[in-house]
Amino acid sequence: MAETFKNVVVALDDTADTAVYTADTTDLTAAIVIQAQVANVDGTSAVDLNLDLYDNSGTTAAALVSSLEVPVDSAVNPIGGKVVLEANDEIRAWASAATGLELTLGILEITS
Repeated sequence: MAETFKNVVVALDDTADTAVYTADTTDLTAAIVIQAQVANVDGTSAVDLNLDLYDNSGTTAAALVSSLEVPVDSAVNPIGGKVVLEANDEIRAWASAATGLELTLGILEITS
């Protein structure tokens, strides 16, 4: 098995259920989110964060974080542990205000 570290950096929009990372199906055994950080770059206002795990095999989404207020000019680590994704599972994220938050994920991809 091969292991590859990957970074995902994205400015969050206010469109609900936006996929920010999808576990690739090509030879992927699992992907593990080992770090998540969200920075408020709005400059004037607090912005709420929503973060979901979409389980493709069960076609269900579960909230990892729901309406977490990120104070102005600060950052939070919204996931308290690791999150395991199987092929085609997604991390979905959105903010209460467009371009107010930036998300950085550190992911370990494991391939067969």
